[in-house]
Amino acid sequence: MAAEPSARSQAAPLGDLQQLLSQEASRLEDVLLALDEEVMRLLAGLDLMAERVDDADIVRRHVLRDHARFQASDVEAAISRCHALHLESSLARARLAHCRMWAKELRYWHSLLKTTADQLDDHRAPDGTLEEGLARYRSASRQVFQIIEEERMRIARDMHDGPAQSMSNLVLRAEILERLVDRDPDRAKAEIQSFKDSMKGVLDETRDLIFDLRPMTLDDLGVIPTLRRLVNEYKEREGIEARLSVIGTERRLPPETEGALFRIVKEALVNVRKHAHAKNLDVLINLQPRRVSAVVKDDGEGFDLAAVEARLAHEPHFGIISMRERADLEHGQLEVLSQVGRGTEVRLTLPVI
Repeated sequence: MAAEPSARSQAAPLGDLQQLLSQEASRLEDVLLALDEEVMRLLAGLDLMAERVDDADIVRRHVLRDHARFQASDVEAAISRCHALHLESSLARARLAHCRMWAKELRYWHSLLKTTADQLDDHRAPDGTLEEGLARYRSASRQVFQIIEEERMRIARDMHDGPAQSMSNLVLRAEILERLVDRDPDRAKAEIQSFKDSMKGVLDETRDLIFDLRPMTLDDLGVIPTLRRLVNEYKEREGIEARLSVIGTERRLPPETEGALFRIVKEALVNVRKHAHAKNLDVLINLQPRRVSAVVKDDGEGFDLAAVEARLAHEPHFGIISMRERADLEHGQLEVLSQVGRGTEVRLTLPVI
C-alpha cells in the first residue's frame, strides 16, 4: 500500500504560492519606489519650469504689445516658445498626477497581496482541508493578478485614448500656429484662443481621469462630497435619475474607510451602467458613531443571483469580487440582493475605528 503524502509535501505548494505572492509584493515595492522618485523628479522640474514659463509669458506679452517694433520672426519665436513651454508644463503636470494616482492604486494592491500572503501563512498546518484551501487561495491569487493586469490595461487605454491623444493633437495645432503667425497674424490670434480652449479641454479630461483613479477631493474634502460629485456626474452622463441621501452628521472617516467606501460605491455604479439598464438609482449613506453603511439600489433588469454566485469560481465577475475583497480588507460586510426584473441592491457596512 502506497504511503500517504507527508504534511510537509502537502504544505509545499502552499508555501510556493505564498512565496509567489511575496515576490509580487516585493516587485510592487520596487515599482512604488521608482514612482516616488519620478514624482520627486517631476516636482523639481515643475519648479524650474514655472520660472521659465513666467519669463516666456513676460516676453510674449512685451512682444505682442509692441509688435510693430519687432521682426515677424521674433514675434513668432516668442509665441512659439511660450506655447511650447506651456505644453511641456501641462504634460509634466499630467504625468505627475498620473504617477501619484497610480502609486495610490499600487499601494492598495500591495496591501492586498501582503494580506493574502499572511492568510496563506495562517493555513500552512494540515487540518484535513489543505487541498481545498490550497485550491481556493490559488484561485484567489489568479483573480488578484488578473484584476491588477486589467486595471493596468484600463488606465493605459484611458490615458492613450484620452489625454495622450488630445495632447498629440495640440502639438499638431501648435505647429500650424507657428506657420500662421508670420503669414496671417489675425487668424493666428483667433486660433490661439481656440488653442487655449483646447488646452482647457485636455486639462478637464485629465482631471476627470484623475478623479476616476483617485479623486483629490477624497483626500481634501472627504468621502461624502466626493460621492456627491460622483452621483451628480453619473446622473448627467448616464441620463438617469440618480440621488444621494445621507443620514447622520457628515464627518471625515479614516482614510482606509473612505477609500473603500468610495471604491465600492463607484464599482456598484459601474455595474448599474454596464448591466442594469435602470431609470432610477438611489445611493444612501448612513453615518453612525462606530460604523458607516451604504446602500446602492437601482430599478433595472436585475439578475439571477444564485446562478451568478455559482459561476463565480469559473467565470469570475470581477465587479463583485473587487467589492467583496475591498470590504473584507476593511473587516466589513457586503451583501448583493437581486431578482430578475426587480432591480439590484448592494448593501455595505464598514466599521469605523
